[in-house]
Amino acid sequence: MTERPVTLSPDAPISQALGVMRSKGFREIPVLRRGRMIGMITFESIARRSSRPLATKVEHLLILPPLITPTTPYPELVERLLAAGLRAAPVVGRRGEILGIVSRTDLIRVLPDLPQVLGEDSPPVEAVARSAIEVVREDELCRSLLTRVRVLEEHPLPVVDRKGRLVGAVGVSDLGKVLWKPVTGGKGDVKTNRPVLDVTVGSIMRAPPVTVPAGTSTRDAALKMIEEKVSSVFVVEDRRPTGILGQSDLLGLVVGRARPVGPKGRVEDVYVEITGLRGSGDPVLFAEIDDVVARGLHRVARYVQPTLLSLHFAPHATHRTNDLTVEARLHTNHGIFYASHTGWNLLAGVSGLLEDLAGQTRRIREESRTKRRPRVDPDSDADVSLSADVDLERKIRVATSATDDEE
Repeated sequence: MTERPVTLSPDAPISQALGVMRSKGFREIPVLRRGRMIGMITFESIARRSSRPLATKVEHLLILPPLITPTTPYPELVERLLAAGLRAAPVVGRRGEILGIVSRTDLIRVLPDLPQVLGEDSPPVEAVARSAIEVVREDELCRSLLTRVRVLEEHPLPVVDRKGRLVGAVGVSDLGKVLWKPVTGGKGDVKTNRPVLDVTVGSIMRAPPVTVPAGTSTRDAALKMIEEKVSSVFVVEDRRPTGILGQSDLLGLVVGRARPVGPKGRVEDVYVEITGLRGSGDPVLFAEIDDVVARGLHRVARYVQPTLLSLHFAPHATHRTNDLTVEARLHTNHGIFYASHTGWNLLAGVSGLLEDLAGQTRRIREESRTKRRPRVDPDSDADVSLSADVDLERKIRVATSATDDEE
């Protein structure tokens, strides 16, 4: 953890929080009242309420972070951060006093030192990264990014030129550079009636983007994140983005490999991670997704033991269709399985994904059974059932040995 973190008081204005976040590069700041933590103010919670006046007190936008103590184990800490959708959380003592703050960056920094997670057998980046479905053109206006704030909360989006080549990256913090830009200037400023959001994405993007080629190990990608001090890297082929590997994807490996494998058929302990739907206020939707996932995992558990299921929802950026793509990554005791579905029906997509995963795991189970079966010569005239009758084989061996003794 990082000791002596920067904090704010409840009556601090949003403008002060934004100023600290920009100058320090933070996304979350603990808020204290009389030395005790009462919540956190995050960049995302401010961005989702961008219409609020900058003089609004931060106490009106607080969120409750997970409870982290100095003795919280690494895998449990990772799971709590991912479940809360936060990039950092405060570490508190017995009396509620804040001792420090731990972030995803802190967790990634020690990840290469954990051989059980990122050892020599670490999977290639394309096996863990999310598909680069959402891209932004460098000549698009920043106004179009407002409709993708929820996506930007998860990871930066790749910025491409007219030929589809990767030229930069843009995230929610980059959008904040113009989102809260003053609309009135000083006496010496040039007068303009142009809205602050009517500037191109290319003018606020970060360039050049940090990339890795397909085939790079996740361990090497983690080392590059640490070296470049970024939260994600783009997987590229022929200068075009094919995937996005973020800190949450790497930390998902920790959860998938650290969770104990329970009894066969048990799915209550499977960790389910859903991204892309943050901010949805429809509890019925999540209940329906949970029901579909539970039924699907029960089918999967007939063949393998699942430990982690990651679902990522990526709406298509078009006004002509309501299609979205759902990607699934399933960690099991027999490896990692992947599936993808595109369509307008969200629940049908999740159900189709889990049917696909169940089919993949069933084939793996059938193949393993086939490998264990004794091979029979197809040209032999012997009755196959004889080799399966262990008792009969024993009698034949006894009779044969007796004949040899007589001779």
